[in-house]
Order: sequence, then C-alpha cells, then structure tokens
Amino acid sequence: MALRWVDSYDIFLFDFDGLLVRSEELHHAAYIEMCRRRGITLTWDFAKFCSIAHSPRSNGIRDDLYADFPALREQEPEWETLYAEKKACYQALIENGKLELMPGVEALLNRIAEVGARRCVATHSPLVQVAAIRRQHPVLNTIPLWITREDYDRAKPAPDCYLHALKKLNYQPGDRVIGFEDTYRGLEALLGAGAHAVLVSDPSHPQLKDGHTNSLTSVHFPTITAIGENGPFNQHPV
Repeated sequence: MALRWVDSYDIFLFDFDGLLVRSEELHHAAYIEMCRRRGITLTWDFAKFCSIAHSPRSNGIRDDLYADFPALREQEPEWETLYAEKKACYQALIENGKLELMPGVEALLNRIAEVGARRCVATHSPLVQVAAIRRQHPVLNTIPLWITREDYDRAKPAPDCYLHALKKLNYQPGDRVIGFEDTYRGLEALLGAGAHAVLVSDPSHPQLKDGHTNSLTSVHFPTITAIGENGPFNQHPV
C-alpha cells in the first residue's frame, strides 16, 4: 500500500499506548498483579477497566479502586505507592516481550519515514517504559522525537505535550499538521494544539459505548489499517 495521502502533511503527531502499541491489556494485567501481590483479587474485567481508565475523571482508576476494594485503601492510603507498584508490574510485562504493534502501524511509520515528514510521539508513559518498548519494535525508532511524561506539565486533555512537540518540530504557520489518538482526552489535546485530529479506536471500545464527549469526534477509524489509501479526510470513516 503506497499510502500517498501521507504526502499531504508536513507534521505527524502520535499518541502511543493503545494507538501504536497494544498496551491496554498489559496495563489491566499490571493492576491485577499489583492487587494480587497485596492479597486482593481485582474483579474488573477488561471492558470495565477501559471504561474507568478512559472516563473524563482524571483520577478514575484511583477513586474506583479504593471505592470497590476498601481493603486496598486500608493497606496503603498513599496512591503514589500503589501506582509505583503497578508501574513496576507493567515494566516487568514489557521486559518479557508481551506487547505488540497495533494493526497498520509499521506500514504507516515506514511510509512517513520514506517521505521524511516531521513526526513525534507525545505520550503519558514515562521514558523507561517507552525505551523498553522501542527496543522490542525497531520501526518505532523511525520516529526521531519522543515526548514522554517527564517533558511537560499538564496531562491530556490539556494540549501541553503536543504544543511542546510542535515547538520541537519547528512548526511554522502554514504547516499541515495531522494527529492520531485512541481516546477522547487525547483527541481534545490534539484539537487544542491546532492539529487535524483522527480518532483510532475499536467501535466496541467501552469509551465509545459510554458516550464520552463524542462531539469531539470528526473522523474515526477502527484501526490505522482501515484508513487505507485514501487518507482519513477523503472517505467515509466509521
């Protein structure tokens, strides 16, 4: 697939988790393991986990974990301690090589590298996690600029990470900027940075079923592969 529509843009902005790599299942597994080590069985299925993780509430996972499993709060009322334990579990899963690229990512990144467009990933993930995943999937290293959580102040839906990326990419008025996200919070961040925003998310994803702020969604595809040869703004999306 030639993906000629790539030639129409000067700058490409990408989220990471859930968009370029299939990581949500590992985040869910990491929370399960964190709880298990404390003698608690996390009974949330994957759909419920995604619904909470992608809710408009910035502290949804923390609040609902403590509400549904009060023994966890009794053991450790400091959320940062629990979150650090979860991150360690997630890091171990990554190091074991249990993370895949999402469909269509390799072809798109190779095509963008071929034309030499400016490109960046802006992610909520910390550098140590990103580095481990990049070691497993060399095509990710075709993206020269990575903005990780250490690099900006306000998390999505604030546009800080993408504004920082555009500055680093030497954005100039008139540059054609397109961005890809898998969540509504990320989509809002892209729009706040002035990018043409594309939502890439399975139509069955809980965030879509729950009806979160879907007025933001102008263009939506189930996968990057589904964008196809015509490009995201030249066809009828999902």
